[in-house]
Amino acid sequence: MSLLHQEYEKEIDDAARGEEFTKGSSHLVWASIAAAVLVTVAVTAFIWIGEKPPVASGEIVQAWTHSRHVETSGIDANGEAMAKQSFDQVLVFAHVKLTNQSKNPLVLEDVLANVKLGDGIDSISAGTAGQYDQVFLAYPEIAALHSNALSPHMSLAPGESADGNFFWAIRIGKQEWDSRKDLNFTFKFQYQPSVVLAPHTTIIEQ
Repeated sequence: MSLLHQEYEKEIDDAARGEEFTKGSSHLVWASIAAAVLVTVAVTAFIWIGEKPPVASGEIVQAWTHSRHVETSGIDANGEAMAKQSFDQVLVFAHVKLTNQSKNPLVLEDVLANVKLGDGIDSISAGTAGQYDQVFLAYPEIAALHSNALSPHMSLAPGESADGNFFWAIRIGKQEWDSRKDLNFTFKFQYQPSVVLAPHTTIIEQ
């Protein structure tokens, strides 16, 4: 066999090996792309499955406020004399609709009014249904706001809805209240994520 023929066969072998290497590399590229696509689909599916709707839906139908300067009587619950106190206070009322859209009973642990002020957020717990009624005895001038009171510790069966009022007594001056940056309400459920609702209408001052 001539030297020329040997070199020609060597060139053919090298070309064939180069073609096989190129084919192998191409397969690796396509395999990598397919693997990336599968991972992306799997992650997306996991997130989609993991995103559950809120356990409850709701609406702040309307919110009202009533500002007061309070002076205590100087007598405690036992009729004993005590130092008088004076402070400014804003009463906040919210008409709320709340629905349990989960398959399990829901128990409220607390309902918070979150007031965003210049130095941070103050969160205040709602008063009880009994305290709600006492407020209207103390302040008859706002009797028009009196309606069905909801307990901040009530239970909701699956699919059950509640419609009524919560209230909060916040020790804050009217000027500071009027300068607030935001107001929303947190409904804290036992063993379940909280639900935050904000009023979508103008807060009425009474």
